Amino acid sequence: MIVRSFKDIEGTERDVHSASGTWRSKRIVLAKERVGFSLHETVLYAGTETSMWYANHIEAVLCVEGEAELTNDETGEKHWISPGTMYLLDGHEKHTLRPKTDFRTVCVFNPPVTGREDHDENGVYPLLTEPAED
Repeated sequence: MIVRSFKDIEGTERDVHSASGTWRSKRIVLAKERVGFSLHETVLYAGTETSMWYANHIEAVLCVEGEAELTNDETGEKHWISPGTMYLLDGHEKHTLRPKTDFRTVCVFNPPVTGREDHDENGVYPLLTEPAED
């Protein structure tokens, strides 16, 4: 059994700030736990714009605080995301988030991330693997 809090991982390698400065992700469950998914709390900052494309992962996102506009970059369709709203990128959709306020989410990735990923020039996380901890 694993028990840890987001407070426990603040300032550790699991507390990741984007190179672009648009988000922070606390990765509470990672690939090294070998449970088939990773679990994160991610905050995207108000007034920013982040374009992403999870070509190698499926992501489910639950908004728990704040508001943002989500655009499906492939269709142009826009969605307003607010607390209690979930979106699932089940088709590896290219998408852009524009938070009106700081936008706090809980995210699940499959396959799980290792914790070292950051979006490349196309908004993609690389598919990294990592052995389990001893």
